[in-house]
Amino acid sequence: MIYFNAFIFSGIVCLIGQIILDNTKLMPGHITSLFVVIGAALDTFAIYDFFVEKFGAGAMVCITSFGHLLIHGALAKAHADGILGLFTGMFSLTAAGITATIIFAFIFTLIFKAKD
Repeated sequence: MIYFNAFIFSGIVCLIGQIILDNTKLMPGHITSLFVVIGAALDTFAIYDFFVEKFGAGAMVCITSFGHLLIHGALAKAHADGILGLFTGMFSLTAAGITATIIFAFIFTLIFKAKD
């Protein structure tokens, strides 16, 4: 049952992403960013923790999990170290390579325009 629940959650996330991709003019990068923000928002209100408990690895593999990890680390560190913990805690649960990728991707989206 654990594998089934993980498969269902990940499948639903992929299905939502595919529906958005097919029915809007959003590019895959926009949808990925949207899912990271959704995961962060759900973790801010402690909803994503329920998904992790219920669906296990299925909730930890999806791109929404990355937003969850960013906010989860930031909030945990903020409770311990105050407002400065928001900035230092965000990077504690994510790898340095992934963090660098996000920063460079953000900079390049400001500099370059996507081709039609």
